[in-house]
Amino acid sequence: MAAVLEGLEPEEAAAAAEDTIRRAAEAVDAGPRAPPLLPGHQLNLDLYPRGCHRLLHLCAQQPQQLLQVEFLRLSTHEDPRLLEATLAQVPWSLLHLRSLVLKGGQIRGPLGACLRGTLTTLPTGLSGLAHLAHLDLSFNRLETLPTCIPQLHSLDALLLSHNCLSELPEALGALPALTFLTVTHNCLQRLPTALGTLSTLQRLDLSENLLDTVPPEIGGLSSLCELNLASNRLQSLPASLDTPEVPEMPRLFLTSDLDSFPVTPHGCSVTLACGVRLQFPAGATTTPVTIHYRLWLPEPGLISLGPHDFLLSGVLELKPHGVAFQQDVSLWLLFVPPRTRRCREVVVRTWSNSIWSDLETHLEEEAPKRLWARCQVPHFSWFLVVLRPVSNACLVPPEGTLLCSSGHPGVKVIFPHGATEEPRHVSMQVVRMPGRELQALLGEPEAAVSPLLCLSQSGPPSFLRPVTVQLPLPPGVTGFSLDRSRLHLLYRAPPEATWDDITAQVALELTHLYARFQVTHFSWYWLWYTTKTCVGGLARKAWERLRLHRVNLIALQRRRDPEQVLLQCLPRNKVDATLRRLLERYRGPEPSDTVEMFEGEKFFAAFECGIDVDADRPDCVDGRICFVFYSHLKNVKEVYVTTALDRETQAVRGQVSFYRGSVPVEVPQEAEAARQRKGADALWMATLPIKLPRLQRSEGRGQGAGLSLVPLNLGDADTGFLTQSNLLSIAGRLGPDWPAVALHLGMPYRELQRIRHEFRDDLDGQIRHMLFSWAERQAGNPGAVGLLVQALEQSDRQDVAEEVHAILELGRHKYQDSIRRTGLAPEDPALPGTSSSQISEPAQA
Repeated sequence: MAAVLEGLEPEEAAAAAEDTIRRAAEAVDAGPRAPPLLPGHQLNLDLYPRGCHRLLHLCAQQPQQLLQVEFLRLSTHEDPRLLEATLAQVPWSLLHLRSLVLKGGQIRGPLGACLRGTLTTLPTGLSGLAHLAHLDLSFNRLETLPTCIPQLHSLDALLLSHNCLSELPEALGALPALTFLTVTHNCLQRLPTALGTLSTLQRLDLSENLLDTVPPEIGGLSSLCELNLASNRLQSLPASLDTPEVPEMPRLFLTSDLDSFPVTPHGCSVTLACGVRLQFPAGATTTPVTIHYRLWLPEPGLISLGPHDFLLSGVLELKPHGVAFQQDVSLWLLFVPPRTRRCREVVVRTWSNSIWSDLETHLEEEAPKRLWARCQVPHFSWFLVVLRPVSNACLVPPEGTLLCSSGHPGVKVIFPHGATEEPRHVSMQVVRMPGRELQALLGEPEAAVSPLLCLSQSGPPSFLRPVTVQLPLPPGVTGFSLDRSRLHLLYRAPPEATWDDITAQVALELTHLYARFQVTHFSWYWLWYTTKTCVGGLARKAWERLRLHRVNLIALQRRRDPEQVLLQCLPRNKVDATLRRLLERYRGPEPSDTVEMFEGEKFFAAFECGIDVDADRPDCVDGRICFVFYSHLKNVKEVYVTTALDRETQAVRGQVSFYRGSVPVEVPQEAEAARQRKGADALWMATLPIKLPRLQRSEGRGQGAGLSLVPLNLGDADTGFLTQSNLLSIAGRLGPDWPAVALHLGMPYRELQRIRHEFRDDLDGQIRHMLFSWAERQAGNPGAVGLLVQALEQSDRQDVAEEVHAILELGRHKYQDSIRRTGLAPEDPALPGTSSSQISEPAQA
């Protein structure tokens, strides 16, 4: 019947159901030889209205085929009393029932969310369903587990997602056949110890709850192969998961709030919410070990990028550092794929033996815009995903060898016999430059260049015998027709990073398509064909042009809260699409003129003319917001601004200006900075207006006016605290979204109605009363801050959630600085690429 009704309109489905009921009733008189009228013994009554009435009608008719039903689906969007009466008939009429689905969610609200059904409990008589193996009660209003469920001893799968359960009873341990249990999206604060007695349980999903601990008895789940604890308040996992009672560590699903997890010699699979997967094979460790992880924001001093590399991810740190595994661990990193990978490849880069190195990487596609970079790691350190030019490498033995480029046919390096005494590793990268850009740069239509060749090696800087390099001639040039006076071989000499013309110092051997020359040490090589002189200076500009990105800067204000400003740096080709998406919620001036920026370049936004940043945050220095530009990552920040000027009488017209480099002691004056308006060396890049409208508040409605609130510190020492001042700042930014935040915080709807009535003419009062009354009830709750952040994210106020994260991070920095000043704690260990005293910039090839 499921196949018959699926895809029909409601009227057609209702008619089909009526026909089924009619035929079932007629089957009573047809005798025992009547054919089965319910395909697969399924009865789906949730696909059309009045399902309870139709089931009661069938039970009253008592057709013989009703006794054959094994699968029943019934919508719970019914009158509660009618639903209770209908379910009371099920044990008497459906004696062989094996699957019972009583789900809500078929009806959607005004905003598209699935609405819960009216089911709040089950009749005790359902315990008589001796054959029931599958029970689905998702999207309902259960606050306690019905007492009949622990008596269903044949139950194999129990689904309780999207209910209102705050706890599970100890009697749940009386289900000897249960293999699958999901209680996701509830309000669970604790778990029963009897959960550990479910020895047959294989999959347990407890995600999206309020759990701050997991009982150690969970280690008794000897058959468990998958455990999902994502989006809870956990800070650690019980050590019992490391015990021999668990023959194989289950596959774990965790969130970034949980910064550690255990691994046993049995191995395990772990999925983290920050876009990371880890697969530990059996025997990877000889003893149980706790793995710690952290996702760092990319900073130039923390990462290493070559001149033509693009960063595709944040920096993942895995601890303990340097501990070697007995078997390689598989690591997956999620990244957004670049627009094009022509002649480029994605690799995972790691910090190992005090240097950055690239791991052999394989790509796995999960969705059109979601790719995983998979690699094998022998030990833990820092990891990031990089897009680089295709690299070819080989080990050069004393007998010599040949190295060819896989992406650029014709590029070869020939190592003769005796070029090295000991085997050494060499690598090759090739970068193309579009001919039109070069011709525009030089103003010469006939100018052309070969691919740019980078050669590097390990070991001594020079080879014992000259090595032959072959490069294709520039496009449009052949060895028989070229003018040799226009052909230049350029060499990039580190560390000055200048390009030298070495044509007169080498013997160029020309064929019809290629040029060959010999070198004894490696660097960058480039063939140019041009009439220009001083080619080295032009090569430097062309090399910079290869690495520059054309971007635009935007500054938009939220329509319903102008004090919230979105700052973003966008590649030029993404500006229009991004603005179309944002302008429903934001408004502001046109984007800035196009400017050029390097990958990993620092810049900052300075608020001027009476406007300043409202909140203290780690990336803010004296009202200047620091950025680092990465072309494939989101260069966006949302900040709140304020002013010391009087907004009661007039609007405030200020501005935000963008400047290159790190934050200086004094922001340069616009008139002085505007002398250099464009190019990679320009200091000032753009200025965009910011307007704060005139305040229109009734008397006594100012923030904090007339407040008499008890001092409080919301949170704990591990996650950080939010003070009364912080909560007032958050309250001032919620606006009309406060009811959604309140509901996600678990506040009953009737309390929302009471607050609305009590403060019916005071929106600020409604918000403050809601937030502070909730905060006072959370006194002593260590997961309160995490719950607030989660509620903000679920209410589509990611901007305020990020502000809370910034406040907590700043608090942690200040606390760590204070204990260092008092000598109570040692300095942090050096980060990759750092010394004990300072962080060094990554070396540029």
